[in-house]
Amino acid sequence: MLEDLIISRVRVKILQLFFLNVGSIYHVRDIVRRTDEEINAVRRELLHLEKAGVLAKEHRANRLFYSLRKDYPLYFDLIEFINKTSALGGNIIKNKAKLGRIKYAFISGKFIRNLPRSGNDVDLLVVGKIVLPELAQIVRAEEVRREKELNYTVMSEEEYEFRKRRKDPFILGILGKSKVILIGDEEEMLT
Repeated sequence: MLEDLIISRVRVKILQLFFLNVGSIYHVRDIVRRTDEEINAVRRELLHLEKAGVLAKEHRANRLFYSLRKDYPLYFDLIEFINKTSALGGNIIKNKAKLGRIKYAFISGKFIRNLPRSGNDVDLLVVGKIVLPELAQIVRAEEVRREKELNYTVMSEEEYEFRKRRKDPFILGILGKSKVILIGDEEEMLT
């Protein structure tokens, strides 16, 4: 999906690298290695993204490092967009038919921003009639990519509605935090 909007393949890879790993700082050669692209193409795109205000550069010793600029006006929009079209979010949307009948699916804001979570935070909530082995396979792939365990919850529509009506603290806690909706209508989900 991201490739449909951004023509440069190298720019897409660089944006995915930074926005799927928020808070990380990368050296130019590290970006080249992680994107598997030519150094001149990477340098050209880094220069473009720096001029646009997306990335900041910093000299340390003899090396040049890049990081995301949180003051970029579309910073949070790009985090949401890239997490919906790539990695965990993209895989859930792409495999929606294989996963069963999903009514709602969302990823927590803490998860996509790489913020520390408390023990009861849920990274992913999926509501509907779900094929659990298919979902577990997608979650495992994301855990390998991030090198950390994902905390996810799956509920039927009936259980979700029952717990929401009963003002279950677990559900209210999840719904009260920032989230990126992958599937479903947020207004309908909250009411």
